[in-house]
Amino acid sequence: MLPANFRYIGCDDADLDLFESQYVTPEGMCYNSYVIRDEKIAVMDSVDPRKTQEWLHKLENALEGRQPDYLIVQHMEPDHSGSISAFRQAYPDATIVASAKALQFLAQFNPAANMGKTQAVKEGETLSLGQHTLQFFSAPMVHWPEVIVTYCPEDKVLFSADAFGKFGVKGAEPDDWACEARRYYFNICGKYANPVSTLLKKVKNLDVQTICPLHGPELEGKGLTEALHLYNIWSSNEIETDGVLVAHASIHGNTARVARRLGEMLEAKGANKVVVADLCREDMAEVIEDAFRMRKVILCASTYDGDVFPPMHQFLWKLQMKAFQNATVGLVENGTWAPAAAKAMRTLVEPLKNVTILEPVISIKSTMRDEDIPQLEALVDSMLK
Repeated sequence: MLPANFRYIGCDDADLDLFESQYVTPEGMCYNSYVIRDEKIAVMDSVDPRKTQEWLHKLENALEGRQPDYLIVQHMEPDHSGSISAFRQAYPDATIVASAKALQFLAQFNPAANMGKTQAVKEGETLSLGQHTLQFFSAPMVHWPEVIVTYCPEDKVLFSADAFGKFGVKGAEPDDWACEARRYYFNICGKYANPVSTLLKKVKNLDVQTICPLHGPELEGKGLTEALHLYNIWSSNEIETDGVLVAHASIHGNTARVARRLGEMLEAKGANKVVVADLCREDMAEVIEDAFRMRKVILCASTYDGDVFPPMHQFLWKLQMKAFQNATVGLVENGTWAPAAAKAMRTLVEPLKNVTILEPVISIKSTMRDEDIPQLEALVDSMLK
């Protein structure tokens, strides 16, 4: 439970279908913002411009006739800074507090918002509100270079910017945090594992009892413990779940049948968890999540235009973008007259850090036949070894 002097003024965006215009959000998204009331008043972040008016109304109610002294800007991405200009217009005497890099970005996004009072803060600097102190820590590349997080030692609350965020509106219970937090992490922050690990080391030195991310619920108690545990695994690029992902990109269904057969073999031979994913139809972000979670992947793809079928190319290109590593990969191609998918997939997989490509590499000619089964079994055995 938040301290009495903290007021939540964030907004749910239940109608948002695509976060960042690419990630499916069936439960929408939330943009978290808080007011800290003391001798001086600090507002923690703004919200996406889709919710500006709702946010300003909540802010006015929380202020109860007072004026805010500070707007703390931890992250300049528009889903959190998109209402700063409206704030500046409504409260021109308030000081915007952010990193120097964030103030530079503020001028780029909206020069008018940067014309009033601003204050750049550095690592470890503090701001007194009266009975409460805000201490700022740099968190560059989690997941933008200007990011700061803010700690209130009196209440043991950490405002964590995009770290520990999740997809969905705020109302979801912390018990549901991990699923959508995992998809969020690997698709938004996963590329930046080292900066996340650096931030975790800073958090470890603080007595944090509550984490307030910019997306999702506040984390306390068991929810906080679980979040810190998982973030340590994720940022270390370790295996979270012992299992195998079989990802397929099939034009007419023959390659998909091979993938399903591999899934059955894996289960029959004792794999703890098997996920068979259709890259042509399923949410790509979910499949990215499973790849990072298990780090054992069998790729099955059709040949297309002397290359690999585009959904598989997109999947492997995204894994490259997200710095996928520490994995074991099997390759299965399909082609009728000149199979080329395995070569194309290998070209995309080999640049990944610490990735082992298993033997045998399997080539199916149009449809799976009985004589293909021993090689499929050999690949399964190699993956489970």
